[in-house]
Amino acid sequence: MFLISFVVVAAKMIFWHDIAVMKNMIDSLSSSAKVGFELSLYLTGAMCLWLGIMKIGENGGAMQALTRVVSPLFSRLFPDIPKNHPAIGSIMMNFSANMLGLDNAATPLGLKAMNELQELNETKDRASNAQIMFLVLNTSGLTIIPVSIFALRSGADSPTEIFLPILISTFIASLAGLIFVAIRQKINLFNRVVLAYIGSLSLLIGLLLYYVVLHPEQGEAVSIIVGGGIMFGLILTFMLMAMRKKVNVYESFIDGAKGGFEVAIKVIPYLIAMLCAIAVFRASGALDGLLDGIRWAVLSAGITVTEWVDTLTVAFMKPLSGSGARGAFVEVMNTYGIGSIQERIAATMQGSTETTFYVLAVYFGSVGVKNTRYAAAAGLFADFVGIVTAIIVSYIFFY
Repeated sequence: MFLISFVVVAAKMIFWHDIAVMKNMIDSLSSSAKVGFELSLYLTGAMCLWLGIMKIGENGGAMQALTRVVSPLFSRLFPDIPKNHPAIGSIMMNFSANMLGLDNAATPLGLKAMNELQELNETKDRASNAQIMFLVLNTSGLTIIPVSIFALRSGADSPTEIFLPILISTFIASLAGLIFVAIRQKINLFNRVVLAYIGSLSLLIGLLLYYVVLHPEQGEAVSIIVGGGIMFGLILTFMLMAMRKKVNVYESFIDGAKGGFEVAIKVIPYLIAMLCAIAVFRASGALDGLLDGIRWAVLSAGITVTEWVDTLTVAFMKPLSGSGARGAFVEVMNTYGIGSIQERIAATMQGSTETTFYVLAVYFGSVGVKNTRYAAAAGLFADFVGIVTAIIVSYIFFY
């Protein structure tokens, strides 16, 4: 981004005698660093809040409960894993942690699952069917509580208003990845148990979208009321489960909140690095030139609604880098304001998928698998579906 920005600025100065662009680019570095630090102050409080709540759920047995709920489905999606093999438990615990937004717990569980799946893998340097299914469902990023996005939107009137759009987008992305892999592995998705799980969730989401399409003026209200109700219901459930197990709710919250402070502090350098890179890219005119080109192509195709084009930096960065996508989202938020259609689309994009290449590199690298077969293609397909869905759903709810 810095190199391209330098080339663009040099061209503007030489051919168009635009001297101000160099000053704008340098000024953008200082302003973006300041914005990154100011945002981290909001981020710290919100991360403490949500990770404290997540810790209550973890200590209260929420992860174990989710594992019991999804175990019949996962036993059919991983037919190559013997019944009662330890890998099944690790996989379900990893997915449960991801669904609850417990990233710190999810990664160790995921690496443990990959090692256990590698024990079953007959060709050690080639990804097995079970490993591919696990990784693709992992990269599609099905999340019930997107903690980090709520934290980043802590300055909004309703930080959790994007809960439902994210839930819908991430579910459809996960479903797309599942179908892609199931076709390649010849897994029967029309099994009664599989249909019961996927069909019921699809029906609920379909009915919700259908209602919002019929009553577009109520989209934002539905997202706030239904999403907020579900969120508060989950918080109460976590507390009641913890109390039932005689867990000290207050101490659990404090324990989790301490971790939230540490996470927020660790994020600052990455956030500022990406904010500076994107700010320079925009100040030089390179980013606007790229987006204007895409916008022209979209308008030429007869599509008149183009606000989503302004959010494509998040879509470009998401498969490559979590911190990069986070920085791109913050840049969109600062440019267009919290609550704008661009910011809401970007937030939904941010929560719709995981960082595919990072997950594939870390998980496959941890067990020495070099031939990943079609894992990357399946993960990127899920990413693409998630991004497109995020755009469509955001317009349905908020436009």
